[in-house]
Amino acid sequence: MKEVDIELFVNGKSYRLRVSTGLSLLEVIRDQLGLTGTKEGCAAGDCGTCTVIIDGEAVNSCMILAFQADGRHITTVEGLAEDGRLHPLQESFIKHGAVQCGYCTPGMLMSAKALLDKNPDPDRRTIREAMAGNLCRCTGYYQIIEAVEDAARTMVATRATAAAGAEASTAKAGEGR
Repeated sequence: MKEVDIELFVNGKSYRLRVSTGLSLLEVIRDQLGLTGTKEGCAAGDCGTCTVIIDGEAVNSCMILAFQADGRHITTVEGLAEDGRLHPLQESFIKHGAVQCGYCTPGMLMSAKALLDKNPDPDRRTIREAMAGNLCRCTGYYQIIEAVEDAARTMVATRATAAAGAEASTAKAGEGR
């Protein structure tokens, strides 16, 4: 199989790699980068366990060849937590019992993150549609939908609090002039 040089930007870090043209992005993420949070389920794009975000879109990484991702920005489940703190979606999945065996959870989290990045306040139907490509065999979908709804509310409230704080700081700085 032919090999090509590619550069991937994964979780904010650049990786220059030589890959076989027959390798999927999932295989490269797991086997060459060692990011094993992204799971392989069906390897046919049906279950969503391998979901990552590529340039803002939720994508089944088993269905894209690694060289097709050359130069693209990819977020895996390992890229969700920041500064040792879980992402609000991760906290909400735990809070709502939306994690059982955990095998589907990374893909669920990535599909939910892609949704909330585009639509911070989705209704239940929109959440269901966004998660339709992710299968869970043991948790049940109510907890997952509730977790995404709760995370969305938390993230909207956090942004509003931060904006109010910034506005108050600006107003206070203006008083001293």
